Amino acid sequence: MYDQVAANKRRSAALIVVFVLFVALVCAAFTYLLQWGPIGIVIAFAIAGGSAFFSYWKSDSIALAMSRAQPATVEQYPRLHNVVEGLCIASGLPKPRLYVIDDPAPNAFATGRNPKHAAIAVTTGLLEKMNRIELEGVLAHELSHIKNDDILVSTLAVTMVGVVALLADIGVRGLLFGGRNRNSNDGGNIVYLALMALALVLLVLSPVIARLMQFAVSRKRESLADISGVEMTRYPPGLISALEKLQADQTVVHSASRATAHLWIESPLARTPEEGKMSKLNRMFDTHPPLEERIAALQEL
Repeated sequence: MYDQVAANKRRSAALIVVFVLFVALVCAAFTYLLQWGPIGIVIAFAIAGGSAFFSYWKSDSIALAMSRAQPATVEQYPRLHNVVEGLCIASGLPKPRLYVIDDPAPNAFATGRNPKHAAIAVTTGLLEKMNRIELEGVLAHELSHIKNDDILVSTLAVTMVGVVALLADIGVRGLLFGGRNRNSNDGGNIVYLALMALALVLLVLSPVIARLMQFAVSRKRESLADISGVEMTRYPPGLISALEKLQADQTVVHSASRATAHLWIESPLARTPEEGKMSKLNRMFDTHPPLEERIAALQEL
């Protein structure tokens, strides 16, 4: 398992570099289509660097705000604080900031850039439906994401994917409503037209590519966090029972979105027709392994 954690950290660093380079490439295509010349290249790198810097410092605040999370005080949520403090002492982690989301669906996620600047958010549904052993299993899973250095790349994905989608949308709209007139003077240049086509294809496909990169962040990390969480509590039945409750629950998190779906312990979006109309689309972009697979893996420990 320790080899997997080390490999996970190396992949996280590589994914962050790829994310930044990909945003720079999309920015370059964006500025090329709008014919901004060398100034556009400078702007592309400035946007890529600026979005990466901003994401590094503020993406956890964005993820918490998008999920409508509110700080959890000790007076209001003493059991939550008590369980987290016990797990942090046992694992040697600093205590993260704790947040609560007013939502009946049981779910939770961790965010931040490192263990000293981490946060865990849980729904009120999770606090109501889980007993202490199950809650400990879920929180150990989230603390494992912090310990395994998953949270930085996962949190960066929230804002970087959004930046790519926004640039692609603006670039395509700019080409459709203004770029073609400016391009007419170069209509006979085959190389120019080929580059234009390449840039347009990149902008059109970039949201899909960004989403695929988001998938690379999630699936194996969830299974690894399950195992790391059990190692933290030394009691597999606690997390197994919690996952079984999540599997049986049909409610969805109202404040969740596809941008933040990969952060949660279980997919917060509708996955069956009974849960919502977008279930088929959500399953196509599922960022989590099936709960039955995760439960079966824990039962073999």
